Amino acid sequence: MMTVAASRALANDTACFVGIGLPSKASNLARRTHAPGLVLIYESGTIGAKPATLPLSIGDGILAETADSVVSVPEIFNYWLQPGRIDIGFLGAAQLDRFGNINTTVIGDYDDPKVRLPGAGGAPEIAASCGEVIVVVRQTARSFVPELDFVTSLGYGRGAGDRERLGVRGRGPTMVITDHGVLEPDPGTRELTLTRVHPGVTAEEARAATGWELAVADDLDTSPEPTATELEVLRALEAATAEAVESTPSAPGVRT
Repeated sequence: MMTVAASRALANDTACFVGIGLPSKASNLARRTHAPGLVLIYESGTIGAKPATLPLSIGDGILAETADSVVSVPEIFNYWLQPGRIDIGFLGAAQLDRFGNINTTVIGDYDDPKVRLPGAGGAPEIAASCGEVIVVVRQTARSFVPELDFVTSLGYGRGAGDRERLGVRGRGPTMVITDHGVLEPDPGTRELTLTRVHPGVTAEEARAATGWELAVADDLDTSPEPTATELEVLRALEAATAEAVESTPSAPGVRT
């Protein structure tokens, strides 16, 4: 449901900054179904990649082999991302607060953390400069917290007007897709609000998986079930990827 919901959020003829994992799967599903003109941009510098299977990393050769163009990483960030030339960016999160701010740096005190996380990477620039951001994260009270231990990537700061005050280019997180449903920022306060639940999930379950008092839309909707075509394409994509990995005469998880 998370993959399909993320795929449906991508419009045709737009440019999407793609990460490995679920965002890559969703983007490639969208390109094979309703958005054939979707331009996939990976952090490694590939523009317009059209992989036949899911890439194992941003450095997977299949991205460069199928791309319209390959540029340097500094060019991706300095020329394409930061000037606002990329429409949509995907981000994950270890922690997320009610205003869509993201922590991927540390859990606990910065100088003496309980857990040291992978860090920022390109996420702060994606959060600041993409036309809009879609956050994909599993929803638990440990990840949806009242206050972040560290702000890695800006959402809406402390609420409405903070992005504008700070002068960041993009609109910010327009959608948070979880295993419970979809959250969207309130037009006035910018606080994340549950607007849609996935089939079989209740608003009470989503609230229980949130570390703050989650706002729920009055007209709460239910996500449509995946279509037969979406499931067929997604399963074929995953099967082709598994076959490609198994047939590669190299170390496990490495494709030459």
